[in-house]
Amino acid sequence: MILARSIMKCLNYEGLFKNFIKQEKLQKLKVLEINEAGNLTSFLSKWPGHTLKAYPEINMMCINYPDMYFDLVVHSDVLEHIKYPVRGLSECYRVLKQGGYCAFTVPMVVDRLTVTREGLPPSYHSGEKRQDFQVYTEYGCDDWKQLIQAGFQECRIFSLEYPSAQALVGVK
Repeated sequence: MILARSIMKCLNYEGLFKNFIKQEKLQKLKVLEINEAGNLTSFLSKWPGHTLKAYPEINMMCINYPDMYFDLVVHSDVLEHIKYPVRGLSECYRVLKQGGYCAFTVPMVVDRLTVTREGLPPSYHSGEKRQDFQVYTEYGCDDWKQLIQAGFQECRIFSLEYPSAQALVGVK
């Protein structure tokens, strides 16, 4: 819900997401969704310019699209699984058009700083110890810094049910 709300806020819309996606001016947007963003995918897929790519079909550290191709990049609970998250965000920046948005969520512990798991025993987000479930970064209240380090000039933070539902949006 917070991801949908953050996208609507950035594109100056108040109302329900199911109505938002029907807006004529939005039908021309090119949207890259990296892995499924939960229930949001069923709505985003109705946009003519929507592209869904899931791991291993897409490598977030080397996105196989030209520069300035998309208006919006969306991902949810993906970045913590990327070994070099700033590199992944810089790829999102690269494929965004000027004025575009990268909207995403990460699991976050709001009362502590971001911690890299480098040098620590592996941690996974499932019962399966598969490499694609390995957590490389545990995010905290300074998660916004990586957007700036990746080249974004602005970071917006949206909250729905603090402290459990935050979305970040990088603005190019």
